Amino acid sequence: MADFIRPLDVIRVLNAVKVKFMLLGAYGVSGWMGEPRSTKDVDVLVSSRGHKKAVQALLAAFPQLEAEDHEVVTRLKDRGTRVVRIDVMKPNQQLFRQAQQHTHHVESEGEGYTIPSLEMALAMKFAAMISLHRADENNLTDARDFIVIVKANREIDLEKLDELGDLVYPGGGKEIVEKVRQVRAGEKLIL
Repeated sequence: MADFIRPLDVIRVLNAVKVKFMLLGAYGVSGWMGEPRSTKDVDVLVSSRGHKKAVQALLAAFPQLEAEDHEVVTRLKDRGTRVVRIDVMKPNQQLFRQAQQHTHHVESEGEGYTIPSLEMALAMKFAAMISLHRADENNLTDARDFIVIVKANREIDLEKLDELGDLVYPGGGKEIVEKVRQVRAGEKLIL
């Protein structure tokens, strides 16, 4: 992919400026999927305190990008193509505010970073796949990821998943646990 920014390059920049972050999106959950999946952008969740520092460091490291700030994310887009290369997520939603308490540590090429725990990864995919603010094709990609994660992991803590599902919306815990049951039973997942 032309002008691709590797997740590890983003990780190195954020580690160098000592910003606490979590790798999200396809790259953050692919380890739970049992099969890799790539995407054109890198998603990271950064605390409110470190958000500005993270964006400045990433813009300095990747001068071909420019920032476009939104309520829940600062999107770093290629100046020429306008394609989003890095999403710096803000912890504005309840689920994201709790995310740093549900992490899994990873090391790659000498760089340490966190990804969502298995249950947090499922809760984040659940939130994305039922979102009314995302395009249908994105909801379906997130539903596919959810299914693949469930099939690849027998050890899901359903009690913890129930708690995290309730952070998506009140009663979401019951729905997410039911979706896990449906996947495991080979039933069609209805969004």
